[in-house]
Amino acid sequence: MLPAMAPTRDAVAGPRTGPPPAQTVAAPAVDETDPAGLLRLGLAFCESKALLSAVELGVFDALHETGSSDVDELVARLGLHPRAAGTFLDLLVRLGLLTRAAGRYANGPGAARHLVRGNGSPVRELLDRANRMHYAAWGGLADALRTGGRRPEADYSVMPRDPQRLRRFLNLMDALTTAIGPLLAEAVDWAAVRRVADVGGGRGHLLSYVLTAHPHLSGVVFDLPHNAGPFAEYVAARGLGDRMTFQPGDFFADPLPAADALIFGHVLHDWSPRRRAVLVRRAYDALADGGLLVVYEGLLGADAGEERLPRHPATREEQPDVSGDPVAALDMLLFGEGSSEYTERECRQLLGGAGFELLAVRPLGERDTLVVARKP
Repeated sequence: MLPAMAPTRDAVAGPRTGPPPAQTVAAPAVDETDPAGLLRLGLAFCESKALLSAVELGVFDALHETGSSDVDELVARLGLHPRAAGTFLDLLVRLGLLTRAAGRYANGPGAARHLVRGNGSPVRELLDRANRMHYAAWGGLADALRTGGRRPEADYSVMPRDPQRLRRFLNLMDALTTAIGPLLAEAVDWAAVRRVADVGGGRGHLLSYVLTAHPHLSGVVFDLPHNAGPFAEYVAARGLGDRMTFQPGDFFADPLPAADALIFGHVLHDWSPRRRAVLVRRAYDALADGGLLVVYEGLLGADAGEERLPRHPATREEQPDVSGDPVAALDMLLFGEGSSEYTERECRQLLGGAGFELLAVRPLGERDTLVVARKP
Protein backbone atom coordinates (compact mmCIF):
# COMPACT_ATOMS: atom_id res chain seq x y z
CA MET A 1 0.00 0.00 0.00
CA LEU A 2 1.06 3.55 0.36
CA PRO A 3 4.68 3.90 1.42
CA ALA A 4 5.04 6.76 3.78
CA MET A 5 8.71 7.54 4.12
CA ALA A 6 6.59 5.36 2.28
CA PRO A 7 1.86 -1.99 1.01
CA THR A 8 -1.99 -7.86 -2.20
CA ARG A 9 -4.18 -9.50 -4.24
CA ASP A 10 -6.56 -9.54 -7.34
CA ALA A 11 -9.69 -7.57 -7.98
CA VAL A 12 -11.25 -10.77 -9.20
CA ALA A 13 -12.07 -13.28 -6.49
CA GLY A 14 -8.80 -14.93 -5.68
CA PRO A 15 -5.57 -14.77 -3.76
CA ARG A 16 -3.29 -12.02 -2.65
CA THR A 17 -3.23 -9.43 -5.42
CA GLY A 18 -4.36 -6.17 -3.84
CA PRO A 19 -2.03 -3.37 -2.82
CA PRO A 20 0.47 -4.11 -0.12
CA PRO A 21 -0.54 -2.85 3.28
CA ALA A 22 0.03 0.87 3.86
CA GLN A 23 3.03 1.79 5.91
CA THR A 24 2.61 5.35 7.06
CA VAL A 25 4.28 7.72 9.46
CA ALA A 26 2.53 10.07 11.83
CA ALA A 27 1.46 13.28 10.10
CA PRO A 28 3.51 16.27 11.26
CA ALA A 29 1.69 18.77 13.43
CA VAL A 30 0.36 21.65 11.33
CA ASP A 31 -0.67 24.98 12.76
CA GLU A 32 -3.86 25.62 10.82
CA THR A 33 -3.40 29.35 11.42
CA ASP A 34 0.07 29.35 9.83
CA PRO A 35 0.02 29.82 6.03
CA ALA A 36 3.59 28.52 5.73
CA GLY A 37 2.70 25.29 7.53
CA LEU A 38 -0.37 24.74 5.38
CA LEU A 39 1.56 25.38 2.20
CA ARG A 40 4.30 22.99 3.33
CA LEU A 41 1.73 20.26 3.86
CA GLY A 42 -0.11 20.98 0.62
CA LEU A 43 3.07 20.95 -1.47
CA ALA A 44 4.73 17.95 0.20
CA PHE A 45 3.99 15.96 -2.95
CA CYS A 46 6.78 17.85 -4.74
CA GLU A 47 9.52 16.35 -2.59
CA SER A 48 7.79 12.98 -2.65
CA LYS A 49 7.75 12.99 -6.44
CA ALA A 50 11.43 13.95 -6.54
CA LEU A 51 12.30 10.82 -4.56
CA LEU A 52 10.00 8.61 -6.65
CA SER A 53 11.43 10.03 -9.89
CA ALA A 54 14.98 9.35 -8.70
CA VAL A 55 14.02 5.73 -8.08
CA GLU A 56 12.37 5.48 -11.51
CA LEU A 57 15.34 7.05 -13.32
CA GLY A 58 17.86 4.80 -11.57
CA VAL A 59 19.84 7.59 -9.92
CA PHE A 60 20.71 5.54 -6.83
CA ASP A 61 21.59 2.47 -8.90
CA ALA A 62 23.94 4.49 -11.10
CA LEU A 63 25.73 6.07 -8.15
CA HIS A 64 26.05 2.68 -6.48
CA GLU A 65 27.85 1.39 -9.56
CA THR A 66 30.15 4.39 -10.01
CA GLY A 67 30.70 5.41 -6.41
CA SER A 68 30.31 9.07 -7.39
CA SER A 69 29.50 11.05 -10.50
CA ASP A 70 29.27 14.64 -11.63
CA VAL A 71 26.27 16.14 -13.37
CA ASP A 72 27.54 15.53 -16.91
CA GLU A 73 28.28 11.87 -16.18
CA LEU A 74 24.80 11.30 -14.75
CA VAL A 75 23.16 13.16 -17.65
CA ALA A 76 24.90 10.86 -20.11
CA ARG A 77 24.38 7.67 -18.11
CA LEU A 78 20.69 8.21 -17.30
CA GLY A 79 19.58 10.03 -20.46
CA LEU A 80 18.63 13.22 -18.60
CA HIS A 81 18.22 16.67 -20.15
CA PRO A 82 21.01 18.92 -18.89
CA ARG A 83 18.67 21.87 -18.32
CA ALA A 84 17.36 20.73 -14.93
CA ALA A 85 19.57 17.80 -13.98
CA GLY A 86 21.79 19.77 -11.61
CA THR A 87 18.83 21.35 -9.83
CA PHE A 88 17.20 17.95 -9.46
CA LEU A 89 20.34 16.41 -7.98
CA ASP A 90 20.74 19.34 -5.60
CA LEU A 91 17.18 18.78 -4.38
CA LEU A 92 18.08 15.17 -3.62
CA VAL A 93 21.06 16.48 -1.65
CA ARG A 94 18.81 18.82 0.31
CA LEU A 95 16.49 15.90 1.09
CA GLY A 96 19.44 13.95 2.50
CA LEU A 97 19.30 11.29 -0.20
CA LEU A 98 22.59 12.25 -1.89
CA THR A 99 25.82 13.88 -0.79
CA ARG A 100 27.84 16.33 -2.86
CA ALA A 101 31.55 17.08 -2.60
CA ALA A 102 33.81 18.81 -5.13
CA GLY A 103 31.01 18.76 -7.68
CA ARG A 104 30.47 15.01 -7.44
CA TYR A 105 27.35 13.29 -6.15
CA ALA A 106 27.14 10.06 -4.16
CA ASN A 107 24.43 8.13 -2.38
CA GLY A 108 23.68 9.10 1.20
CA PRO A 109 23.69 6.32 3.82
CA GLY A 110 19.94 5.73 3.69
CA ALA A 111 19.84 5.67 -0.10
CA ALA A 112 22.80 3.30 -0.27
CA ARG A 113 21.13 0.90 2.11
CA HIS A 114 17.52 1.02 0.96
CA LEU A 115 17.18 2.54 -2.52
CA VAL A 116 19.63 0.50 -4.61
CA ARG A 117 18.08 -2.36 -6.55
CA GLY A 118 19.08 -5.76 -5.25
CA ASN A 119 20.28 -4.62 -1.82
CA GLY A 120 17.68 -6.72 -0.05
CA SER A 121 15.61 -3.87 1.38
CA PRO A 122 11.87 -3.83 0.54
CA VAL A 123 11.87 -0.04 0.41
CA ARG A 124 12.99 0.18 -3.22
CA GLU A 125 10.18 -2.10 -4.43
CA LEU A 126 7.61 -0.25 -2.30
CA LEU A 127 8.60 3.12 -3.70
CA ASP A 128 8.67 1.78 -7.25
CA ARG A 129 5.09 0.61 -6.82
CA ALA A 130 4.10 3.86 -5.15
CA ASN A 131 5.37 5.73 -8.18
CA ARG A 132 3.69 3.48 -10.73
CA MET A 133 0.30 3.12 -9.03
CA HIS A 134 -0.28 4.96 -5.77
CA TYR A 135 0.82 8.42 -6.86
CA ALA A 136 -1.66 8.48 -9.73
CA ALA A 137 -4.39 6.84 -7.65
CA TRP A 138 -4.15 9.41 -4.86
CA GLY A 139 -4.38 12.10 -7.53
CA GLY A 140 -7.93 10.83 -8.04
CA LEU A 141 -8.87 10.81 -4.37
CA ALA A 142 -11.59 13.45 -4.81
CA ASP A 143 -13.29 11.37 -7.52
CA ALA A 144 -13.06 8.23 -5.39
CA LEU A 145 -14.62 10.08 -2.47
CA ARG A 146 -17.51 11.13 -4.70
CA THR A 147 -18.09 7.70 -6.22
CA GLY A 148 -16.86 5.29 -3.55
CA GLY A 149 -15.16 3.28 -6.29
CA ARG A 150 -11.58 2.26 -6.79
CA ARG A 151 -9.26 3.98 -9.23
CA PRO A 152 -8.48 2.52 -12.71
CA GLU A 153 -4.86 2.12 -11.57
CA ALA A 154 -6.09 -0.64 -9.26
CA ASP A 155 -7.44 -2.91 -12.00
CA TYR A 156 -5.51 -6.10 -11.29
CA SER A 157 -7.49 -8.15 -13.80
CA VAL A 158 -4.96 -7.20 -16.51
CA MET A 159 -2.04 -8.66 -14.55
CA PRO A 160 -2.30 -12.23 -15.90
CA ARG A 161 -1.97 -10.81 -19.43
CA ASP A 162 1.04 -8.63 -18.60
CA PRO A 163 4.06 -10.75 -17.60
CA GLN A 164 6.21 -7.71 -16.80
CA ARG A 165 3.60 -6.26 -14.47
CA LEU A 166 3.07 -9.64 -12.83
CA ARG A 167 6.80 -10.04 -12.23
CA ARG A 168 7.05 -6.57 -10.70
CA PHE A 169 4.16 -7.39 -8.40
CA LEU A 170 5.70 -10.70 -7.31
CA ASN A 171 9.03 -8.96 -6.70
CA LEU A 172 7.23 -6.52 -4.41
CA MET A 173 5.45 -9.31 -2.54
CA ASP A 174 8.77 -11.11 -2.10
CA ALA A 175 10.37 -7.92 -0.78
CA LEU A 176 7.63 -7.58 1.83
CA THR A 177 7.73 -11.20 2.94
CA THR A 178 11.54 -11.20 3.17
CA ALA A 179 11.12 -9.40 6.48
CA ILE A 180 8.03 -11.30 7.63
CA GLY A 181 9.05 -14.86 6.63
CA PRO A 182 11.76 -15.54 9.23
CA LEU A 183 9.62 -13.95 11.96
CA LEU A 184 6.61 -16.09 11.08
CA ALA A 185 8.74 -19.22 11.02
CA GLU A 186 9.77 -18.55 14.63
CA ALA A 187 6.53 -17.09 16.01
CA VAL A 188 4.26 -20.10 15.39
CA ASP A 189 4.56 -23.51 17.03
CA TRP A 190 4.79 -25.75 13.96
CA ALA A 191 5.67 -28.93 15.89
CA ALA A 192 2.31 -30.66 15.39
CA VAL A 193 1.98 -29.46 11.78
CA ARG A 194 3.04 -31.63 8.87
CA ARG A 195 1.58 -29.78 5.88
CA VAL A 196 1.04 -26.02 5.67
CA ALA A 197 -0.74 -24.06 2.94
CA ASP A 198 -0.15 -20.38 2.14
CA VAL A 199 -3.45 -19.10 0.75
CA GLY A 200 -2.61 -16.44 -1.82
CA GLY A 201 1.07 -17.29 -1.50
CA GLY A 202 2.30 -15.95 -4.85
CA ARG A 203 5.37 -17.88 -5.97
CA GLY A 204 6.08 -19.30 -2.51
CA HIS A 205 8.59 -16.85 -1.04
CA LEU A 206 6.99 -16.64 2.42
CA LEU A 207 6.36 -20.37 2.62
CA SER A 208 9.97 -21.10 1.70
CA TYR A 209 11.13 -19.43 4.93
CA VAL A 210 8.79 -21.56 7.03
CA LEU A 211 9.81 -24.80 5.33
CA THR A 212 13.52 -23.99 5.45
CA ALA A 213 13.33 -23.32 9.20
CA HIS A 214 11.30 -26.50 9.85
CA PRO A 215 12.56 -29.44 7.75
CA HIS A 216 9.72 -31.72 8.86
CA LEU A 217 7.16 -29.55 7.02
CA SER A 218 5.84 -29.79 3.49
CA GLY A 219 3.81 -27.02 1.92
CA VAL A 220 1.42 -25.94 -0.80
CA VAL A 221 0.82 -22.52 -2.29
CA PHE A 222 -2.79 -21.82 -3.25
CA ASP A 223 -3.07 -18.98 -5.75
CA LEU A 224 -4.53 -18.00 -9.09
CA PRO A 225 -3.37 -20.08 -12.07
CA HIS A 226 -1.16 -17.38 -13.61
CA ASN A 227 1.28 -17.76 -10.71
CA ALA A 228 2.02 -21.42 -11.48
CA GLY A 229 4.92 -20.61 -13.82
CA PRO A 230 6.65 -18.12 -11.48
CA PHE A 231 6.17 -20.60 -8.62
CA ALA A 232 7.86 -23.43 -10.56
CA GLU A 233 10.85 -21.20 -11.38
CA TYR A 234 11.16 -20.00 -7.81
CA VAL A 235 11.02 -23.34 -6.00
CA ALA A 236 13.48 -24.85 -8.47
CA ALA A 237 15.92 -22.04 -7.72
CA ARG A 238 15.45 -22.53 -3.96
CA GLY A 239 15.81 -26.31 -4.17
CA LEU A 240 12.42 -26.92 -2.54
CA GLY A 241 10.67 -28.67 -5.40
CA ASP A 242 10.36 -31.91 -3.44
CA ARG A 243 8.61 -30.19 -0.49
CA MET A 244 6.46 -27.47 -2.08
CA THR A 245 3.61 -27.79 -4.56
CA PHE A 246 1.27 -25.34 -6.26
CA GLN A 247 -2.52 -25.67 -6.27
CA PRO A 248 -4.28 -23.26 -8.64
CA GLY A 249 -7.65 -21.95 -7.60
CA ASP A 250 -10.01 -19.17 -6.59
CA PHE A 251 -10.51 -19.16 -2.84
CA PHE A 252 -14.13 -18.08 -3.14
CA ALA A 253 -15.01 -20.87 -5.57
CA ASP A 254 -12.55 -23.75 -5.24
CA PRO A 255 -11.74 -26.02 -2.29
CA LEU A 256 -8.86 -24.82 -0.13
CA PRO A 257 -5.88 -27.19 0.14
CA ALA A 258 -5.88 -30.04 2.62
CA ALA A 259 -3.37 -28.98 5.27
CA ASP A 260 -2.74 -28.92 9.00
CA ALA A 261 -2.30 -25.13 8.93
CA LEU A 262 -3.56 -22.39 6.62
CA ILE A 263 -1.79 -19.04 6.33
CA PHE A 264 -3.77 -15.91 5.41
CA GLY A 265 -1.16 -13.15 5.10
CA HIS A 266 -2.42 -9.71 4.05
CA VAL A 267 -5.43 -11.37 2.45
CA LEU A 268 -8.51 -10.62 4.53
CA HIS A 269 -8.23 -6.84 4.40
CA ASP A 270 -8.65 -6.99 0.62
CA TRP A 271 -12.31 -7.90 1.05
CA SER A 272 -15.45 -6.54 2.63
CA PRO A 273 -16.39 -7.75 6.13
CA ARG A 274 -18.99 -10.05 4.61
CA ARG A 275 -16.51 -11.69 2.23
CA ARG A 276 -13.86 -11.90 4.94
CA ALA A 277 -16.32 -13.93 6.98
CA VAL A 278 -16.88 -16.23 4.01
CA LEU A 279 -13.13 -16.87 3.65
CA VAL A 280 -12.64 -17.56 7.35
CA ARG A 281 -15.58 -19.95 7.35
CA ARG A 282 -14.15 -21.74 4.31
CA ALA A 283 -10.86 -22.07 6.15
CA TYR A 284 -12.67 -23.55 9.15
CA ASP A 285 -14.45 -26.08 6.95
CA ALA A 286 -11.19 -27.05 5.18
CA LEU A 287 -9.19 -27.74 8.35
CA ALA A 288 -9.40 -30.95 10.32
CA ASP A 289 -9.99 -30.75 14.06
CA GLY A 290 -6.92 -29.25 15.70
CA GLY A 291 -5.86 -27.45 12.51
CA LEU A 292 -4.35 -23.96 12.72
CA LEU A 293 -5.38 -20.74 11.03
CA VAL A 294 -2.46 -18.29 10.92
CA VAL A 295 -3.41 -14.70 10.06
CA TYR A 296 -1.11 -11.71 9.83
CA GLU A 297 -2.34 -8.23 8.93
CA GLY A 298 -1.61 -4.60 9.71
CA LEU A 299 -4.51 -4.59 12.17
CA LEU A 300 -5.79 -1.29 13.47
CA GLY A 301 -5.57 -0.69 17.18
CA ALA A 302 -8.97 0.85 17.91
CA ASP A 303 -11.40 -1.31 19.84
CA ALA A 304 -15.11 -1.19 20.48
CA GLY A 305 -14.69 1.28 23.34
CA GLU A 306 -13.26 3.97 21.10
CA GLU A 307 -15.23 6.44 19.05
CA ARG A 308 -16.02 5.18 15.55
CA LEU A 309 -17.02 7.10 12.48
CA PRO A 310 -20.62 6.27 11.49
CA ARG A 311 -21.26 3.96 8.56
CA HIS A 312 -23.92 4.59 5.99
CA PRO A 313 -26.81 2.25 6.87
CA ALA A 314 -27.49 1.26 3.26
CA THR A 315 -23.97 -0.10 2.74
CA ARG A 316 -22.92 -0.88 6.30
CA GLU A 317 -20.98 -4.04 5.46
CA GLU A 318 -19.04 -2.53 2.62
CA GLN A 319 -17.72 0.66 4.28
CA PRO A 320 -14.07 0.80 5.40
CA ASP A 321 -13.53 1.22 9.13
CA VAL A 322 -11.33 4.31 9.47
CA SER A 323 -11.09 4.28 13.25
CA GLY A 324 -7.34 3.63 13.13
CA ASP A 325 -5.01 4.86 10.37
CA PRO A 326 -7.07 7.03 7.98
CA VAL A 327 -4.34 6.94 5.31
CA ALA A 328 -4.40 3.14 5.24
CA ALA A 329 -8.19 3.12 5.12
CA LEU A 330 -8.32 5.61 2.24
CA ASP A 331 -5.72 3.58 0.36
CA MET A 332 -8.04 0.59 0.62
CA LEU A 333 -10.84 2.73 -0.84
CA LEU A 334 -8.64 3.61 -3.82
CA PHE A 335 -7.45 0.06 -4.48
CA GLY A 336 -10.24 -2.30 -3.56
CA GLU A 337 -13.94 -2.91 -4.03
CA GLY A 338 -15.32 -3.03 -0.49
CA SER A 339 -11.91 -3.71 1.05
CA SER A 340 -11.00 -2.16 4.38
CA GLU A 341 -8.55 -2.24 7.20
CA TYR A 342 -9.99 -3.71 10.40
CA THR A 343 -9.18 -3.83 14.08
CA GLU A 344 -7.74 -6.51 16.32
CA ARG A 345 -11.08 -6.79 18.09
CA GLU A 346 -12.85 -7.29 14.76
CA CYS A 347 -10.34 -10.00 13.85
CA ARG A 348 -10.99 -11.81 17.13
CA GLN A 349 -14.73 -11.61 16.52
CA LEU A 350 -14.32 -12.77 12.93
CA LEU A 351 -12.40 -15.90 13.91
CA GLY A 352 -14.53 -16.63 16.94
CA GLY A 353 -17.71 -16.27 14.91
CA ALA A 354 -16.49 -19.01 12.57
CA GLY A 355 -15.85 -21.33 15.49
CA PHE A 356 -12.09 -20.93 15.93
CA GLU A 357 -10.41 -20.97 19.33
CA LEU A 358 -7.93 -18.13 19.71
CA LEU A 359 -4.41 -19.22 20.69
CA ALA A 360 -2.23 -16.12 20.33
CA VAL A 361 -2.26 -12.47 19.30
CA ARG A 362 1.12 -10.76 19.15
CA PRO A 363 3.12 -8.23 17.11
CA LEU A 364 4.89 -9.54 14.02
CA GLY A 365 7.63 -7.19 12.92
CA GLU A 366 7.18 -3.43 12.92
CA ARG A 367 3.64 -3.12 11.60
CA ASP A 368 1.84 -6.46 11.48
CA THR A 369 -0.14 -8.40 14.05
CA LEU A 370 -0.04 -12.19 14.14
CA VAL A 371 -3.23 -14.02 15.12
CA VAL A 372 -3.14 -17.80 15.55
CA ALA A 373 -6.34 -19.77 16.04
CA ARG A 374 -7.23 -23.46 16.20
CA LYS A 375 -10.22 -25.43 15.03
CA PRO A 376 -11.42 -27.31 18.16
